[in-house]
Amino acid sequence: MSGSRVIAIIIVGLIHVVIGYTLVTGLAYSAVKSVVERVTTVDIEEPEPEPSEEPPPPPEPDTAPPPPVAPPPPINIAPAPPPIVTQPRIPPPAPPARIIPPPAPAAPPPAPPPPPSQARSAQRDNFNRWAARIQEAYPSRAIRREIEGNVGVAVTINADGRVSSCRVTSSSGESVLDEAACEGMERYARYDPALDAAGNPTSGSDSLTIVYRLS
Repeated sequence: MSGSRVIAIIIVGLIHVVIGYTLVTGLAYSAVKSVVERVTTVDIEEPEPEPSEEPPPPPEPDTAPPPPVAPPPPINIAPAPPPIVTQPRIPPPAPPARIIPPPAPAAPPPAPPPPPSQARSAQRDNFNRWAARIQEAYPSRAIRREIEGNVGVAVTINADGRVSSCRVTSSSGESVLDEAACEGMERYARYDPALDAAGNPTSGSDSLTIVYRLS
């Protein structure tokens, strides 16, 4: 309440006191009525305050709008788990499974044995015949000088059975006989050529002693 209204209420209260006092003292009703009529209630209206001007709102900062916020993914509420049924009696464990290993693979059949080797060394062919021909080619110079001797030679035989090379392994002491022995072997000697394991002709070798004797 404003101050004017309080003062008016106090004045009215005093008037009521005066009226009560007058009634008590026996004043005439008319006098009280005249006094009451003179008294007027004055309502003092307090002027309403003028609305103050609100300050202008501060300028909004020049900022980028906030990024859109994705709505949270829906939450799937799992249904209640099924009730757990307990068994009053636990069954005995199942017997372990018996694992039977597979049968071992059959052993492969044994490989066939290799064919027998046909390898052999060179064989002299008609030895007496060509040995006699070497004797018949006795060097004439050794005959005139009556030179005799034994010549040991080693020869290499090709796949055709002919002597391809000759060397003296034991000299007679006379070069004429040594040379005649190798010449005779290369000219007259004949062989069955040596064979490899497959039976194909190959090179071979032979060693022998040529005896030169004058009859």
